[in-house]
Amino acid sequence: MIFFDKSGIVAMGSRLRWLADEITREATEIYKLYGIDIKPKWFPVLFMLFDGSDCSITGIAKAIGQSHPSVSNIVKELKNAGLVTEGKSDEDRRTTIISLTEKGLDLKDKLIQVCKYVESIVQTIEIQSSDKLWLALDNWEKALAEKSLLKRVQDEKALRDKQVVEIVDYRPEHFMTFKRLNIMWINSHWSLEPHDLEVLNDPDCSILSKGGHIFVALVNGEPMGVVALCRMEGTEYDFELAKLAVDPEARGLGIGEKICREALEFARKSGARKIFLESNTLLKPAINLYRKLGFTELAEYHPAYERGDIQMELTL
Repeated sequence: MIFFDKSGIVAMGSRLRWLADEITREATEIYKLYGIDIKPKWFPVLFMLFDGSDCSITGIAKAIGQSHPSVSNIVKELKNAGLVTEGKSDEDRRTTIISLTEKGLDLKDKLIQVCKYVESIVQTIEIQSSDKLWLALDNWEKALAEKSLLKRVQDEKALRDKQVVEIVDYRPEHFMTFKRLNIMWINSHWSLEPHDLEVLNDPDCSILSKGGHIFVALVNGEPMGVVALCRMEGTEYDFELAKLAVDPEARGLGIGEKICREALEFARKSGARKIFLESNTLLKPAINLYRKLGFTELAEYHPAYERGDIQMELTL
């Protein structure tokens, strides 16, 4: 789906909702296929009653992770469908106990058998996909139980608010940072190529002396990101935007966008009209950033690197 391709993992909630909606829609059809007249949202409540014990609405709500009002409404629908009855607890008359009716008990065996069929199919899907989605969801739930998404965002925001990002011109003392960050980035995805080493081992000769420029992002005074404008001769382009790399410890501060905008503004003030770049479509966050900056994909491309599979341009 185009939206999820562009948004990436930040749309986790939307993607899970989409997946849940798809499964729920198909679950309705599966129930019809086997002549089972229930709604998918009833399933968690019914399943809790299938072990033969009576349950309170509060107990069911806690067990399935839904609110008391939500479970109460489902119980009303189940009661209207003749699948459950309500009664009072012998131990506490204030507690309402839910039990399966004869009709509900008749449904039990049929539904459990269908569950076994579906379980087998889902296991096949997991094997085909090579991913253990159920285990992954369990791990996500445990991680969020330890520290909620909101709390994590709040902590990250507090940390970001303390960071001061400044974009400066490259100086000789930034050489090792420029080289280290780029080597780290390239090796995390591919392998260094001869042209990489040519540029990284001597940026003064390969970039600066040819009319190019290098920018460095400082976070509280420490160099944490770099990007270069490499002068292009004999083409319709003035510069190539290249060698963008950000220290993993500084990601989330918007350094990539800030440093690229600084570079493009420099190019614009220098009289440049067209900027070129080469990248790889596996790097979705980077591609999304370039598109956000106004770059568009070239119909034809002739990669300078083995890892390159997309070339883009920007008219200033």
